[in-house]
Amino acid sequence: MAYFDNAATTYPKPDVVYSFMDSFYRNYGGSAGRGGYALANTAKGIIDETRTLIQELLHCSAKQVVFTPTATIALNMIIQGVIAGGAKNIYISPFEHNAVTRVLYNYERRGQITVTELAVSQSLEYDLTRIRYQFDATKPDFVIVSHASNVIGLVAPIEAIFELAKEYNAITLADMAQTAGLIEINAGLETIDFAVFAGHKTLFGPTGISGFVMKPTINLPSILFGGTGYDSANQGMPNAIPEKYEMGTINIAGVAGLNAALKWIKEMSVERLFFEEEKRRKRLLQILSSYDFLTVIGNNEGCKYVGIVSCLLDAISSDSAGAIFAERGISVRTGLHCAPKAHQFLGTFPSGTIRLSVNALTSEKDFEELKNALDDIEENL
Repeated sequence: MAYFDNAATTYPKPDVVYSFMDSFYRNYGGSAGRGGYALANTAKGIIDETRTLIQELLHCSAKQVVFTPTATIALNMIIQGVIAGGAKNIYISPFEHNAVTRVLYNYERRGQITVTELAVSQSLEYDLTRIRYQFDATKPDFVIVSHASNVIGLVAPIEAIFELAKEYNAITLADMAQTAGLIEINAGLETIDFAVFAGHKTLFGPTGISGFVMKPTINLPSILFGGTGYDSANQGMPNAIPEKYEMGTINIAGVAGLNAALKWIKEMSVERLFFEEEKRRKRLLQILSSYDFLTVIGNNEGCKYVGIVSCLLDAISSDSAGAIFAERGISVRTGLHCAPKAHQFLGTFPSGTIRLSVNALTSEKDFEELKNALDDIEENL
């Protein structure tokens, strides 16, 4: 099966991820922070090294790395914590995932916060002048921006948006689920308070390990509680970071896989991985654009994108199209992609789109199989 669903999770992973996870779990798979014996110490060493690799990759050595099972949990911990800390006026991009919007909706419907979408033109450009007017009208407490849309791959200018937000002393959060390890960014900037990463996506690691980086000076209230392996007599969570936010047993096998993936990215280089993915996105667009029965959604050649492309198939709903592609051995994602507000902005709500996503490892054979499948669909329409 030709795999075009890398926005959901990258596949395949680099071979070193599989081999190191297997080797580590067979030989050193203890529980970190739960003992002073060799297995526990080795596990702790891998976790500490992986934190350092994240800091190096995101250029944020002065910030703390917190591991979570998923990026959704990371976003919940940050958003709910910031709201508990008093944030009321919250701005988001039109392209946020339900991991953000459902959390905000839960508070908005109870009248605890107001949520406003940042101004983006129909040509898909963030309008910083209009955004400043928005901030002047209602001072932002918290600004959340998805670095790249999981529907069309559009990259947001988060550095410029957050620099503006900081003029109003807002807290800032970048959702880098689709960009960490793929786009060079200095997450160590003072204008970026939080940045969330998903280990199994552009970081090429396994599922079950994600997290966020944060300024150690921010007082983020805990919303989850539990054992941390030390200071157990204290019924409050420890004040130290990351322990304050890492309750329970960390997925050590996932950390091992992420460790191997981060070393692979370092060897490959972020610039090369983006170059290879961008080249494959252009190849994908070339193929899709050659068929009259397909319409590409949200592509503006003047904007920056990651390897995600959405399209519509004439006279066939996106859900039905998913089965048509699957019957021909092509893995795609159909529907709303957990981002209904993005589809409302793009005019593809409620049916959604057919999403194809590539990465640096997508092969020419995958593209050949996609073209064969599209030729067959064209013949049978």
